[in-house]
Amino acid sequence: MDCNIENGIIVNNLYLRSMRKNAPIKLKRSERQELESRLRRRVLLAADAKIARLLLLLSEGLTYAEIKVRLDCGGDFISRWKKRFAQEGLSGLYARYTGRKVEVLTPEVEARILSWSRKKPTDGSTHWSTRRLAKKLGMHHMMIARTWQKHGIKPHRIERYMASNDPDFEKKAADIIGLYLNPPQHAAVFCVDEKTAIQALDRKDPVLPLSPGRAERHGFEYFRHGTLSLYAAFNVRNGEVIGKTTSRHTSQEFVAFLEDVLISQPNKKPIHIILDNLSAHKTKVVQELLERHPRIKLHFTPTYSSWLNQVEIWFSKIERDLIYRGVFTSVPDLARKIKRYIMKYNMNAKKIKWKYNNPKHRIITPVSNVTVH
Repeated sequence: MDCNIENGIIVNNLYLRSMRKNAPIKLKRSERQELESRLRRRVLLAADAKIARLLLLLSEGLTYAEIKVRLDCGGDFISRWKKRFAQEGLSGLYARYTGRKVEVLTPEVEARILSWSRKKPTDGSTHWSTRRLAKKLGMHHMMIARTWQKHGIKPHRIERYMASNDPDFEKKAADIIGLYLNPPQHAAVFCVDEKTAIQALDRKDPVLPLSPGRAERHGFEYFRHGTLSLYAAFNVRNGEVIGKTTSRHTSQEFVAFLEDVLISQPNKKPIHIILDNLSAHKTKVVQELLERHPRIKLHFTPTYSSWLNQVEIWFSKIERDLIYRGVFTSVPDLARKIKRYIMKYNMNAKKIKWKYNNPKHRIITPVSNVTVH
């Protein structure tokens, strides 16, 4: 008898506890309006919206099992927020997690980051990443990223340069820049160079044209029909180009091209030619041409300073417009398309507006000429 009574009491307590667990909560009108208002907000944390929806479902009398299915949550989540609302009301509906300790990006921290950013990594890699450096310094990677962005540091990028070792660099550069900025009034100024080893590539597969969302596609395989060289003389005054294609780029071919440039200009008109230091430009054959035509004057760029020659800019243009993506069935076909391009270009030729204001390409005195006091 005593055992039956005890079992009955236990069953009764479990029933009452279950009833209390699934008992609906009572919301005041103001509380219900506040919870519904939160759900209508456009900007609200997902956790806050879930809590508001939970309390509204509890007020409607839904069981824990039904709420678990609707909100995809556990029983502990429901019990915790139900108890907190019963004890503190709406003011208790906030997360108790304080988050990680706030890290302040002070000038001292920035200086430390910048100092380490200029050092080589200690793990054998070639450059730092934000996470690699953050792990080394024991801080969050976003502090590294913000510091790098603020000071313009980009360890993932690399730039290449070629320093001129010409002892007469400044003198030669000033001479050429003077021809660009203040060319002789009654003389012609040409920038001359050759673009060698232009390949006549023919695609094995057809070229698929561009379409919305898809770039033009070229087949991977190709036929190589041969190569040729292009001599070009860029007129600094009006931007027109005199071009000639050849199978080789010898000194004889170069002299023949200079004679074409001579023919294009009136007799007795001085001609200034800017060119690089290729050995084919300084042979005995070239010297004999200069002796026969004293109106031609050559201006050589300093060593490793092809950027001073404006024809290089035009070479990059024809590379983009024709050569890089062109399909050529033979070497004569390549020569024909280059000549057609030059003819069309000269119809609307424009001179280059030469400005020398890029600090990355500033004229620097060669190290050999620097005197240390």
